Amino acid sequence: MAARPTDPDRGRAELEVTLVCNASTVTGAYAANPMKLLAPRSRGLSVWTYTSSFGGGLVAGDQTRLDLRIGKGARCFVGTQSATKIYRNPDCRPCSHVTRAVLEAGAFLAFMPAPVQPFADSRYSQRQTFHLAPGAGLVLVDWFTAGRAACGERWAFAHFSSCNEVFAATDRADSRICRSRREEALIRTRINNEPPRVGSSSSGAILNQPCATESSRPATREPASEDLIFLDSVRLEAAEDSLLRPHRTGRFNCFAMLFLLGAPLREAVALMLAAVAGRPVERRPFLLVSASPVGNGAVLRVGAEQVETVEAELREHLGFLSGWLGGLPWTRRW
Repeated sequence: MAARPTDPDRGRAELEVTLVCNASTVTGAYAANPMKLLAPRSRGLSVWTYTSSFGGGLVAGDQTRLDLRIGKGARCFVGTQSATKIYRNPDCRPCSHVTRAVLEAGAFLAFMPAPVQPFADSRYSQRQTFHLAPGAGLVLVDWFTAGRAACGERWAFAHFSSCNEVFAATDRADSRICRSRREEALIRTRINNEPPRVGSSSSGAILNQPCATESSRPATREPASEDLIFLDSVRLEAAEDSLLRPHRTGRFNCFAMLFLLGAPLREAVALMLAAVAGRPVERRPFLLVSASPVGNGAVLRVGAEQVETVEAELREHLGFLSGWLGGLPWTRRW
């Protein structure tokens, strides 16, 4: 019996938000199984959308993709209704997700999914790429947990990797300089195969960690007039060493990264950096927090023993979103 052809749209979702009569409006939306796309607020000061999947998570063989385009001056929030569960994958089949977002001039995107929750023996990789035009603003949250700790599954997954790339438009005439900087940055991430210590901070925009995922890299070619502003990568492979070792996860059960970028967020960036710098250094704290400036933005890294502690820390620095989105998204998840 002949093999069934693969559906190219399977697991794919697309969202387009445009400014129509001074209101952010969903002008295009599409999703194919197992992806689901919900837009409870499809028009207003900002668009609110939530991604989901049938079964509440990803199973072995699921390879999903989300494409976003936020039009000039439009605002959008993208989240998930609950944690993204990654189910057991004893056969080591590919399981991955790719996000690609394009923000046009003056656009604003708050990309804030709930944490990824990998189950025991699961394998998962994700790559998220953001392209910002002049005047655009980005709030990016990427976080993951130890798994089902209440069931005794603490850091029991086989593989987890997440890579975030943020590009911003440049006004320099010689685009070859832009390309060379980007290529140099990507080469630097591939020459060192040692996984970074989870929860550590980076004073620059690049961690020397390969961004390889189990899925192929998107074939789309990006404009040459962009700079790679931020590259962040985490990779945890159980076969290489115990994930419970102190230099990897230790006593912590949740790690998060918050990245703010763009001229619209200058005040929020300054407040976040000042708040973290003013905290006293404690011995064996239950919460680890570090913040570093990155170009026209900043990155915050958080690690804690409880997921709720990490969530509270993120919310503390994201209160300004009420003015941008017309409300705080975590108060209601439809």
